[in-house]
Amino acid sequence: MIKFIIRRFIPHHENISDKRVREQYGVLAGALGIICNLILFILKLLLGLFMNSIAVISDAFNNLSDCGSSVIAIIAAKMSNRPPDIEHPFGHGRIEYISSLVVSFIIFMVGIELLKNSFTKILHPEEVLFSWISLVILLFSVVLKIWMFSYNRYIGHTINSGINKATAYDSLNDALATSAVILSTLIGHAFDLAIDGYVGLLISLFILYTGYNVAKETVNILLGSSPNPELCNQVKDFVNEGMYIIGTHDLKVHDYGPGRTIASIHAEIQDTVNIVDAHLIIDDLEKRISEELNINIVIHIDPITTDKEKIKGMEEIVKSAVKEVNNSFVAHNIRMTIGYRCMNVIFELSVPSPQVPAADTIRKDIIHKLKEKDPQLNVIVNSVTALT
Repeated sequence: MIKFIIRRFIPHHENISDKRVREQYGVLAGALGIICNLILFILKLLLGLFMNSIAVISDAFNNLSDCGSSVIAIIAAKMSNRPPDIEHPFGHGRIEYISSLVVSFIIFMVGIELLKNSFTKILHPEEVLFSWISLVILLFSVVLKIWMFSYNRYIGHTINSGINKATAYDSLNDALATSAVILSTLIGHAFDLAIDGYVGLLISLFILYTGYNVAKETVNILLGSSPNPELCNQVKDFVNEGMYIIGTHDLKVHDYGPGRTIASIHAEIQDTVNIVDAHLIIDDLEKRISEELNINIVIHIDPITTDKEKIKGMEEIVKSAVKEVNNSFVAHNIRMTIGYRCMNVIFELSVPSPQVPAADTIRKDIIHKLKEKDPQLNVIVNSVTALT
């Protein structure tokens, strides 16, 4: 159904690299969220008041907070698509992440308020009225929330939107929460147990946990979390396909919002290659990565020496230092660049598999040992993998 709606309301919907198309996806998802959540809020609020159920009322206000989240999602889709300006040369894409953070605060506030109301209901329980019509309405709510989970997840993956992915799992949480309300209503009716307040308490804790997860994921992105390994491998594979390129290192990826990724990487080229040819190769790679991966990348050339005597001497130094750190470690694919004031030495390292998780510490130890042997060395341990 969502694919039909997308085709109906988003012209050129398949062109997701276009910022305007991406904005339309965000607006459509937000508009659908507002409509669905308003319907659910009104139905559940009336139902909760009729049944005298704090659990149902809690669920209703949870839907109202989701409605506010959808409004923020639409605003974010519009604002994040604004072009770069003097104060924001990399665009406004991170507004989407800030919006996700605002959504998490809304979820927190709703959760805390419902937590207080649920405690009151536990201390002063009241009878919950039962009717099969009420259960039908609640079941309708579960089905609608599962559909909202489905379409938000689809749009989130289609346009790589963090706020839509967060909204998707929030909808799934809502479906589970409403299922808990249905279960508590049936148990209370069958066994005459006053568990409504306790279920409301569980739902409020569930809402708070959802807010925490949304906030945690968003803060990690804003602080600069590790880039997607799959994306990193794609970039490295592209660069390694370039003519005369024998390796890469020091890939850095900066996320300025979905579809606004900036990266840099060092490409290793034999020092015998003509500088003009090297420039043409790198220029072509930058354009291809921009077009095919939608990444604005800068590729730095590292001229790898072909002097066999110097390479042999460096191999002896590196292997000696590595063995001094740990006799079971193996350095391989050793290469080097010669500069005016220092030398870069680049290599891969293999270690026993139980020691792979300590890769950062191992890197520091080996770099320190090599610096002791030659302070002018700039050491790059390109990878730490398990011995085979």
